[in-house]
Amino acid sequence: MESLLDRLNDAVHYIRLRTDFIPECGIILGTGLGNLVSHIKVQTEINYSTIPHFQVSTVESHSGKLIFGTIGSKKVVAMQGRFHYYEGYTMDEVVFPVRVMKMLGINQLFISNAAGSLNSKINKGDLMIIRDHINLQPSNPLIGYNEYELGPKFPDPLYAYDKTLIEKALALAKKNKIKCHKGVYVSVPGPILETPAEYNYLHIIGGDAVGMSTVPEVIAAVHMSLPVFAISVITDRGYPIEDIQPVTVEEVIAVAKEAEPNLTFILKELISSL
Repeated sequence: MESLLDRLNDAVHYIRLRTDFIPECGIILGTGLGNLVSHIKVQTEINYSTIPHFQVSTVESHSGKLIFGTIGSKKVVAMQGRFHYYEGYTMDEVVFPVRVMKMLGINQLFISNAAGSLNSKINKGDLMIIRDHINLQPSNPLIGYNEYELGPKFPDPLYAYDKTLIEKALALAKKNKIKCHKGVYVSVPGPILETPAEYNYLHIIGGDAVGMSTVPEVIAAVHMSLPVFAISVITDRGYPIEDIQPVTVEEVIAVAKEAEPNLTFILKELISSL
């Protein structure tokens, strides 16, 4: 059986045969947030389905392409669509592309997602920069044998989220009158949404927003000493309880797309400033 490093090397070798592009930044685009690609001067596109050991995204609005190109003068590789644990993938499969991007040369990871608010001050359509997280996923990508070539057995996530980029992003949002908050993201398995009691519990334990992704990728990034900037588009409200309304994935995507220009602006400006 091939080891994790063997599988990673297979994927990297396949990509290297198709492009000699060396990206500086990796970007993961979340639900309804794939339009940042239109701001990338694209050099190469590779479908996930052709890359060895990559999975195929099964979620609506996740296209399933690896995009190589530039934003301003910065070389980037963007995941147009991500994988989730609730799709039936293992945690290793969920974070496999992050590890590949690191081996391709990235030194910074930018992550976006759609999330529900757990904070009465954070409204639908706002942005929330993630300063910390609470992991309620049933597993994580570091369980089992540790590949020491990737990182240590017991990495410390104290500085998982890049404080300099957080402050830059908040200043950008303020200057451009974009409603943007800083908070704690709770990652849950999904795909079912939360009950009112669960929303209340997640609020009580310190969450400001809840979603079904991001933290596995952040754990993989921390393992590889890869700084992270992560930002959520708030697509629905889970707190206070009296504000909860039924929500569909179509409504989540619609709200995400409406807020996407603000998120795209912040990501573009941050990446260009590096």
